[in-house]
Amino acid sequence: MLALGLVLNTLGIGLFCWAIFALAVYALPFFVALSIGMTAFQSGVSLIGALLIATAGGALMLVLGQVAFAATRSSALRVAIATAFAAPAAAAGYHVVFAVSDIGVPSLAWREVFAWLGAVCIGVTSRTRLMVLAKTGPFEPRGVVENPF
Repeated sequence: MLALGLVLNTLGIGLFCWAIFALAVYALPFFVALSIGMTAFQSGVSLIGALLIATAGGALMLVLGQVAFAATRSSALRVAIATAFAAPAAAAGYHVVFAVSDIGVPSLAWREVFAWLGAVCIGVTSRTRLMVLAKTGPFEPRGVVENPF
């Protein structure tokens, strides 16, 4: 029974870590959607209406970020967009790792070290996933097209 518990705990922690890294790129759209939804709900929109507005706002933020990242050729603008997506993911990663490290790390100093390492790893993962999701180069010329006639 003990072996089954250890295996299931390991699988659960692995699934939790996979979810954190897989969902890191969606931190900024989630924060935007949450802010829009709360503002809409507080202004008198119904709960269902606020959920629909929040979902549309979050999806629009994700699509606009990916399109802007893919369409721009400026390295500075790409870094700015990637940082805008990575910063909320890093903040969320810091808090998640800090809370989870409370389970097995008694020292507050080591918890901070692990939390900062987790924030860096999750921020870099978010930046990398944004670059993978936004296919670059749709406006680059493919080469010289010869006249067939």
